[in-house]
Amino acid sequence: MYTPPSECPRCGSPLAISKYECQECGTSIQGHFGGASGPLARLTPEQVNFVITFVRCEGKINRMESELGISYPTIRNRMMEIIQVLDGGAPRKRVRFQGMGARRQVLENLEQGLISLEDALDSIRGEE
Repeated sequence: MYTPPSECPRCGSPLAISKYECQECGTSIQGHFGGASGPLARLTPEQVNFVITFVRCEGKINRMESELGISYPTIRNRMMEIIQVLDGGAPRKRVRFQGMGARRQVLENLEQGLISLEDALDSIRGEE
């Protein structure tokens, strides 16, 4: 899938759309229409592919692990990077589990293969 560039390859400034053309009749409209819009336009092609894989896997991390051949922590880190880009660069805090109900949830996620043993232990211990 080709994604048009959003930044100038020479100076890194945002590119602006300056022409729209009908593929059927050739009518064109020229002007300054701004750059690519929407939050997804800020993602790199690799990040867009990651989001597409996430949707195709129905948000199931264990399916993403097998499809992409990467570990749960790597998937989680990439997801946090994408969230940060979509939030306009604002860093997000990770939520840690607390209490017995949350521990049960961690253990259920572990049992279902949604998280690794290492991540389950980190969550229960409250480590980063």
